[in-house]
Formats: sequence, C-alpha cells, structure tokens
Amino acid sequence: MPHNTVVTEIKQVTIRFSGDSGDGMQLSGTLFSTMSAIFGNEIATFPDYPAEIRAPQGSLQGVSGFQVRIGSKDVHNSGDKADVLVAMNPAALKVNAQYLKKGSIVLYDTDSFEKRDLEKALFTTDDPFAELKLESIQPIPIAITTLTKNSLEGLGLENKEILRSKNMFTLGVVCWLFNRPLEIADQLLAQKFAKKPKLVEANIKALTDGYNYGNNIHLTASTYRIDSVETAKGFYTDINGNMATAYGLIAAAEKAGLELFLGSYPITPASDILQELSARKDFGVKAMQMEDEIAGIATSVGASFAGCLAATSTSGPGLALKSEALGLAVMMELPLVVIDVQRGGPSTGLPTKSEQTDLNQALYGRNGESPVVVIAATSPTDCFESAFTASKIAVEHMTPVVLLTDGYIANGASAWKIPDMKDYPEIKPRYVQDYYKGDAESWRPYLRDEKTLVRYWAIPGTPKFTHRVGGLEKDYYTGVISSNPNNHQLMVNTRKKKVENIANFIPEQEVLGDKDADTLIVGWGGTYGHLLEAMNRVQSNGKKIAFTHFKHIMPLPKNTYDILKRYKKVIVAEQNNGQFASYLMSKFDDIKIHKFNRVEGQPFSVAELTDVFIEIMEKGK
Repeated sequence: MPHNTVVTEIKQVTIRFSGDSGDGMQLSGTLFSTMSAIFGNEIATFPDYPAEIRAPQGSLQGVSGFQVRIGSKDVHNSGDKADVLVAMNPAALKVNAQYLKKGSIVLYDTDSFEKRDLEKALFTTDDPFAELKLESIQPIPIAITTLTKNSLEGLGLENKEILRSKNMFTLGVVCWLFNRPLEIADQLLAQKFAKKPKLVEANIKALTDGYNYGNNIHLTASTYRIDSVETAKGFYTDINGNMATAYGLIAAAEKAGLELFLGSYPITPASDILQELSARKDFGVKAMQMEDEIAGIATSVGASFAGCLAATSTSGPGLALKSEALGLAVMMELPLVVIDVQRGGPSTGLPTKSEQTDLNQALYGRNGESPVVVIAATSPTDCFESAFTASKIAVEHMTPVVLLTDGYIANGASAWKIPDMKDYPEIKPRYVQDYYKGDAESWRPYLRDEKTLVRYWAIPGTPKFTHRVGGLEKDYYTGVISSNPNNHQLMVNTRKKKVENIANFIPEQEVLGDKDADTLIVGWGGTYGHLLEAMNRVQSNGKKIAFTHFKHIMPLPKNTYDILKRYKKVIVAEQNNGQFASYLMSKFDDIKIHKFNRVEGQPFSVAELTDVFIEIMEKGK
C-alpha cells in the first residue's frame, strides 16, 4: 500500500457523503466512521435520509446524506458545515452547498455532471459551481463511474452491480485523503457481504483502486492525519442510538433477572430497535411485531402483568395511538418502558427528520390524570444508559416510563466503550413475597410501601397472591372497583405523589461552565453536544456562561429550582416552540426564561447558537 509523502495534521474534520439513495452514501459514511472509531478517533455521525421512498433519480428530493465528524478530542456533535463534500451528482452539490465551509474540498463524479444531470437538479447553466457562487472551494473532479467500470472489468459482474460499487471507489479516495488504513475496511466489507463472495471481491477491489488513484495522481498538495485519542483500556465500537437503546434494555433485564419482552410496530426512525431485539434470541429476548401500535403496547402491558421487563418502541404518531393503553398501565401501576424516537410532525410530518416536539405529548398526552416518568437520552451512547435507567425506574417504582430519544441520536453514531456490567447497579423488582410485611390473607393488589408509595408486584402464579387489576378505578385499601369521589381523589394524589417521590432516587442536576456566570444555557435530550460546544465557543469569546442539560424531566431533579434561581438570565434552547421552557415556568413561576427555538428537522447550528447566546447576554448591559 503506498504512503502519503506530505501529511498535514489536523484536530478535527467534517465529511459529508451525498448522492442518490441508491448511491450507497450511508454505507460509505458508516464504514468511514467505523474505521475512524477503530483507529482511535472520536466520532459523531448524522445520517440524513430523504423523506421520499423512491424520489426520481438525480432529483433534489432524492438526495441522501451522511455526515461524520472525526477528531482527536472534543467531538460533541456531527458538525455544522463540511470540510469535505462527496457529491455523486449535481443534486447532491446543490442541496449541500449551504453546508460548505470556505475552502472546502468538493470531490465529485464528472460522469454524473452531464447536461441531463444538471437539468434534473434544476441548474440553468452548465457551470454548477459558478451558479451556486462556490468560488472559494477546492473542486476535485474524478470520473468515478468510468474508473469504477475499469476497475471491475472482467469480474463477471452485471452493469448494475458495477455501478453500485462507485461508492467504494469514492471511499477509497477519501481514505487516501485522510490516511485511513484499508485493512479495517476490507474486514468490514467481508463481514457485510459474507454470503456474497463476488461482491466482497468487487467492493474491496474498487476501494483499493480508489485509494491508489488518489496516491498516483496526487489529488492534493497534502493529505491529512487526525491523531487517535488516548482512551481507557477496553473494547470499543461505534454504536447508534437505536442499537444502544436495545442493548440498554437487554442489560437491564439481565440485572433484574427478568425476561425482556418488546411488543412493537415498525415506524421510522424507531424500527431498528425492534429489528435488533428480534435478533437477540440468544439473550432470551421475546420481540413481537404486531399489526399496529395499539396491539404493540397492549401486548407489552400483558407481558408486564405476567412478570416481564416489558417495553414498546415507536415515534410520535405511534405514541399518540398508544395513549389509552399507556393510561391503562398507569392505572394498573405496572412497569413499562415506552421508547419514543421523536421525528418531525405533525401527523406523518417529516418522518426521516429529527425534532424535540413530543415532550408535551409524553408529559400530558393521556386522558385523566395519568402521570408517568419521562426521561430523555442525550447522545447515541447515552441511549444505553438511559434505557437502563428507564428500566430500573419502571421496575423498582412500578410505573410506566417514557424514554425520549430523537432521530438525530437514534440514527447517529459515536464511539462506545463496551461497558462492564459489574459497574452497574442491581435492579430489584418489588415482589410481594419479598417486600410485603403482612400475611397473604390481608394482602390486596393496591397495597403499597407507604414510604415510596410503590405497589407490590404479585406475578400471576405466586401462591396465595391471586389478584385482578384493570382499567377501572380501584379502592385504595381493598382493590375492588370504586367510584367513591374521596377514594378517587386519594388514588389520583397517590399516583402523582409516587412519581414525584422518584426525585429522591435520581441524581441531582449538574452545571458545567463558569461558576460565577450570570447566564445559564438550559437544554434537554439529544441537543447536548451542540449546546456544549456553543458554551465552549461563548467562553472562547471571553464571556462567562454556564450550562445544564436535563435527562430527568418528570420528575425534575430536586435541585432544579435552586439552579435556575441562581442566574440572572436563563436561556432554554430546544427543537420545538418552547415546550420545556413552558414546563419549567409552570413549575417555577418566578423564573424568567429566554427561549431559543428552531423546528427545521435539522440539528442545531452551533454558530447560530453562539451568536444568539452572546446577543442575549449583551442585552441590558
């Protein structure tokens, strides 16, 4: 393998692979990010899928992208703008022109920039770079289609199979630019196409020839190297949020000594959780794909009653359909984890884009007073921790828990150290035979620990603890159906207080940044990386600022008010029209909040966040 002679060391780089849905950009980006994670770099990825299933080839609507940011340290998000754009056609160039930095490298396939291709992308001239006013970029024209055909000639492949390997030739060129060793990619390709040896051979050859092409013509004056980060010893992999969520549920079931059951219905962008758990029969997981969202959660409620760690996965439209059965789980006081991978709405909305617009639905979207615990994962790797935490709370407090993730962190990936489960706490189900102090004759199904208000869990078949529960209100003491107004008030208060008591079992909120700052940034969920970097940029401008990010939303950490009250200015930034800000103000009516809201289906821009935060800080000075 040839080696680069001139190497420029850089700390971080953002690369965006872009083309038609059939151009394999998601695979190229995933391979490059996995290689980088194995190489020892920090990574953050952002797969950006088109909403249309089969948009016309070469059209603006059909552009599929995969952005990856790699670095030696401080990679908190997938980056605002790209240092390198791979554009497989003119539509990819046009859609992504707004995301290019000054001086960016644009590597493009000249074979796909013919007159008919330009017309499909709605260009009106024969010079797309001039039309887009991209004077300050570094174009690298390569006849990728032709070179891929030449590379794979004689392998006995059909023309379609050859064209599908264009992405590997292109990836080879990118690996040359950034000094990625191909041996890792060869192994990954061998694993992916293990059942199709001819495709393994073709993809590896195209990849190698792309790398050699870059070396032989010296595409740029220098190539780039990003040093690996020093990390703790252990086994590492790259993992996306959906996969991490699935693993977190498995880990929790193991710690609790329970069988894991998932009842679900496929929905973008949550389907991968169902797919992964359905493949995990080796861990005793029972996953059922049901006919609709209602059946999905109904089977999970039944599995919980039967003594499983039960979960159901969905996105915003599915959470709406699950609301009545979720209320049933509240009434029955059963452990249940409901995973909502948020996407753009309303209704079908933007199914492949990411938002934080389901918070109110998670908090209040049920009839009657139906309090549930709500927590929100902050990153792809944190989805593991959050799924484990959600399961622990559900089982130990006999309550449904809504776990909010979003499309950005669910599909995005980060480098992940595979955890040692010895470091994780036990999960202790509140079995009636272990925790109830009275005799079986005096037990009733809604008797509870009077300190925590947690109902004892009597699994069907437990000797002497036969019982019924259901969707009608029950008497606090006897467990029989009751419409007594005083009893109903007592049960409403009890269910509410039980959830509020969980604040005694979760960590207090932490604050990052300057201890003597007057301004506090507040966020929640999957925007953590963008807000953290924005805080760092504000500090680099010589201004003092602090930052706190919420995982636990219902109930809030006990010290939430004390934190908010400490600052003159509180800025809540979220990808909705102010749902968390309004929630905080409803809890603490003397806290004045500045709102920053964007609902675009795209991640926050760190540059915009930084400018807005500084502007708010300067007001009134």
